[in-house]
Amino acid sequence: MRRARSGAAGKPLGQTRSGGAGAPAAAAPAAGDRRARSSAGTAGSRSRAASRRPSAKRRAPRSPPRAREAGAKEPPPPPPAPAAAPALDLGEQRERWETFQKRQRLSFEGAAKLLLDTFEYQGLVKHTGGCHCGAVRFEVWASADLHIFDCNCSICKKKQNRHFIVPASRFKLLKGAESITTYTFNTHKAQHTFCKRCGVQSFYTPRSNPGGFGIAPHCLDEGTVRSVVTEEFNGSDWEKAMKEHKTIKNMSKE
Repeated sequence: MRRARSGAAGKPLGQTRSGGAGAPAAAAPAAGDRRARSSAGTAGSRSRAASRRPSAKRRAPRSPPRAREAGAKEPPPPPPAPAAAPALDLGEQRERWETFQKRQRLSFEGAAKLLLDTFEYQGLVKHTGGCHCGAVRFEVWASADLHIFDCNCSICKKKQNRHFIVPASRFKLLKGAESITTYTFNTHKAQHTFCKRCGVQSFYTPRSNPGGFGIAPHCLDEGTVRSVVTEEFNGSDWEKAMKEHKTIKNMSKE
């Protein structure tokens, strides 16, 4: 009887041990599941945090242009284009005018200039001239009979500055502005201009006529001068000579 009890009692004890020994094996997957869930949760939280962060590639919003700011005024509209000049009405002279242009090979502007020069400078001729090296060239409208002043002031005497005087409107520098330099002294009213390369003074601005030009007749091209009359001017006593002379101060006036 004792052996039967002990055998019967050993069965449940063996079951209990086998059951208790199997408990840790069943719990192992549960711990793995918790690690997987925790790692998945961590990854999810990181992805959510990353999605909430502002992207570094996003550009800052642009500020509106100044013209759109409060109180800014729109630029004024451009002024209207000037009206085209009406065509010149030549009437019955149109055919004659066009024939003249073609014959002389002149543009409309060139023909108009020739007409104005002939009318405004009636009795005058166009002289051309320049310096020795050719860097400075000019044209001037003046009489074919030249009235020359021979001044004996300190500078004119040294450089033999004989010249005739014309208004500035009748003189045109054709080329060489960059080749010209100027010497002044005393009152600095006279502008003694000359070529920087060859040193020749072919024209200048005289003290007696600052609104005109003094042209050296010996620097003119040949073929347009008919006669020359020379008058001595006492530039060594300049103020007195200017008061006594009746016409020199007006020679640069139109």
